[in-house]
Amino acid sequence: MRMQWAKLLTTQRYGHEHQEYSEAGRSHFHKDHDRIVFSSAFRRLGRKTQVHPLALNDHIHTRLTHSIEVGSVGRSLGIRVGEWLSDQLPEWATPDDIGMIVQSACLAHDIGNPPFGHAGEYAIRDWFKRAGQADFLKPLSAFERLDLETFEGNAQGFRVVTCIENHLYDGGLRLTYPTLGTLLKYPWTAERATKKGKFSAYLTEIPMLDKLGDALGLVPLGEHWWSRHPLAYLMEAADDICYAVLDLEDAIELNILSFETVKPILLQLCGDQSFDDEIFNSAASARRKISALRGKAMESMLDSALQAFVKHYDEIMEGKYQGELLADGAVHVKDGLQAAKHLAKTRVFPDTRKTELEVGAYSSLGVLLDAFCHAVFEQYQQGGTDNLSYRSEKIISLMGIHAPEPDWSLYHAYMRALDFISGMTDNYAAYLGRQIGGLSSSS
Repeated sequence: MRMQWAKLLTTQRYGHEHQEYSEAGRSHFHKDHDRIVFSSAFRRLGRKTQVHPLALNDHIHTRLTHSIEVGSVGRSLGIRVGEWLSDQLPEWATPDDIGMIVQSACLAHDIGNPPFGHAGEYAIRDWFKRAGQADFLKPLSAFERLDLETFEGNAQGFRVVTCIENHLYDGGLRLTYPTLGTLLKYPWTAERATKKGKFSAYLTEIPMLDKLGDALGLVPLGEHWWSRHPLAYLMEAADDICYAVLDLEDAIELNILSFETVKPILLQLCGDQSFDDEIFNSAASARRKISALRGKAMESMLDSALQAFVKHYDEIMEGKYQGELLADGAVHVKDGLQAAKHLAKTRVFPDTRKTELEVGAYSSLGVLLDAFCHAVFEQYQQGGTDNLSYRSEKIISLMGIHAPEPDWSLYHAYMRALDFISGMTDNYAAYLGRQIGGLSSSS
């Protein structure tokens, strides 16, 4: 079986099944871009951690600035791939459309991440795993528990855009199928999660996952298990390009690394160890020096990703490609990325302040999960809100329209609690954790 662009680029829109007309100056895929950008969930990324929690330096990336930059890189890569594919595209699609689809997916790729970055993901997973055989988990099936114990930002993001944001349980943002397909970096469920716990669809979203796979003509690999949309590889590459350069840039900004430490890696990513600029020998700031290298390094990585896509195109279209474009591209890019990841792992991630804040994130999220999950369980046991304890009643009221109904299954009720908690910004999660944990003397 081979995927076809006529299906991969359908203008069908999820949750709004009739074909919408494009507008003057706005294609179907431009609408996706605008719906994501103007959503509340996207706006909240401005107060969510990228790598360094609650950074006091305003130049440090948040999930929002990271997503915007990934979108910019993804658009460029998508347009270049679209130009290469131009004779294979359906008549309604242009290289600019390919760029817009990839950019939209890039903008939404972190929209489901919880507060405090990856530490937040680990905190939620660990909380449910530590609960073990607690009474409030016993009514759940093994697969339902697996979703909670493997909480994943990618799966939560798919849930946000298809269920939660704008049209609650009625299509979410109502994005086109191609944008949703490109967003599905791991189009399978938790039972097939990678070694790092990666998957893109909870049990609640299985019907949507399968509907998308069928409508887009993705290659079925098993039950609720599909090949990636070809453009998903471009979104992944754009994310990796930004991680490689901008994480190191943040580390310089925070004085964790020096420019001289990072410079050889960036030169390696450029593919030109002899590249020099008069600014390197000037009194310019480290911020200015690294920006001189950033563009050249990114262009080199874009070229490498495009070459890898072309090289593995047949495998990609047949749903057989299992690699990553940057890892399978130019050797200098592959080696530079490995050097960047090693430096981040050994010098950036162990930073003392970062570690202290991540431990605090565990505590804040633990308090919130204790409060909201036990309130939800009490409502489930009581079969309604009439006999709830005062505390549980008030905690559920905080969820507003997102509170689960008393007659919902316990699994669905817990998922709504996670929707609420994972949607919080770092600041609000820290604040509410302090309030629920007990008022301080300065409150």
